[in-house]
Amino acid sequence: MVTTNRVACEVKDLALAAKGKTRIEWANQWMPVLQLIRKQFVKERPLQGVRISACLHVTTETANLAITLRDGGADVVVCASNPLSTQDDVAASLVQDCHIPVFAIKGEDKNTYYSHIVSALEHRPQVTMDDGADLVTMILTKRQDLIPHIIGGTEETTTGVVRLRSMAKDGVLKFAIIAINDADTKHLFDNRYGTGQSTLDGIMRATNLLFAGLHVVVCGYGWCGRGVASRARGLGAHVTVTEANPTRALEAAMDGFRVLPMAEAARTADVFITVTGNKSVLTGEHFKVMKDGAVVANSGHFNVEIDIPALEKMALSKRQVRDFVEEYTLRDGRKVYLLAEGRLVNLSAAEGHPASVMDMSFSNQALSVEYLVKNANTLKPQVYSVPPEIDQTVARLKLESMGISIDKLSPEQEEYLSSWSEGT
Repeated sequence: MVTTNRVACEVKDLALAAKGKTRIEWANQWMPVLQLIRKQFVKERPLQGVRISACLHVTTETANLAITLRDGGADVVVCASNPLSTQDDVAASLVQDCHIPVFAIKGEDKNTYYSHIVSALEHRPQVTMDDGADLVTMILTKRQDLIPHIIGGTEETTTGVVRLRSMAKDGVLKFAIIAINDADTKHLFDNRYGTGQSTLDGIMRATNLLFAGLHVVVCGYGWCGRGVASRARGLGAHVTVTEANPTRALEAAMDGFRVLPMAEAARTADVFITVTGNKSVLTGEHFKVMKDGAVVANSGHFNVEIDIPALEKMALSKRQVRDFVEEYTLRDGRKVYLLAEGRLVNLSAAEGHPASVMDMSFSNQALSVEYLVKNANTLKPQVYSVPPEIDQTVARLKLESMGISIDKLSPEQEEYLSSWSEGT
């Protein structure tokens, strides 16, 4: 750990700050809703003195969220929510220019990753912000002493919400969490359009592949899978979807995609993209039948969707052939290419979601933290959805920023929709 200008940090190189600053400013231009919230926060200071520990992907968009929280009066510390998703120049600028402590280095090993979470928790947070629930998990398992001081927390992504709802079901969750991913202005846009575009961006940057004409398998047809599948098809790929949920599989089929079991799809695909939030989606059984040169990538939160130990066991040799591309040579001479160590390819090999879509997600984050602080005495230790009024506010402000006007229901229409007395 280093201290610079009395700001504790552990980042790659503070000399990168100038580059990070201009990139943060660029992202800010495309986040008009968060800009409005920041102006409101500067004026009202609703988070005055509140200690926040944020375990998020350290990107330009996250930097603008952290600055907004700081300008609302919060005392913010940031650590990474994935070992490969940190943008080192952004981390440096947050420390050097914004005086926000950051503990994050792109490519950090597992021990360093968890040591950074420990450092963020030394802040003794009153509010937690998670992307995958690692921060809350460590509090509940190793830092229970912090629980009495915690007002509540927020969770950004699907995987984290699943983990937190499991905690609540088992009775181990000790404070309120707002599931940002539940907001319509989050998952319908961030997950679908953000993940769809950024995942293909990451794969193309890592491989320089032309998607037109490729056979692509998208594993999972949640909102992220929908986005990836539609974007791959838009680039001219032949897209197959694999699913375990019959309703989602039916949706994929009616959206015009081929739907197959993975054991069958694995035989012919050029590129595999996992976005399920589950584990062991691609296993040794599938590696055995993949064609020579198959490319395997993951855009789900954790790197367990691909059974990397099985691939390691099957391989005679492994070498890095491009940045974020590892070539595994199997015993029969076939080669399988794993991208970004099986971690989030969109954040590891590219820059993550575009700022304009994260504008909505992080506006939900900022307003939900404000809601937590204002309602601290009434919230129970359970997982809450984003309040509808926040969701609607974000949608309205986003439309206004795009210069789009919409209709408003008349009193007569509102009465009609809320009553049962009128019929045919």
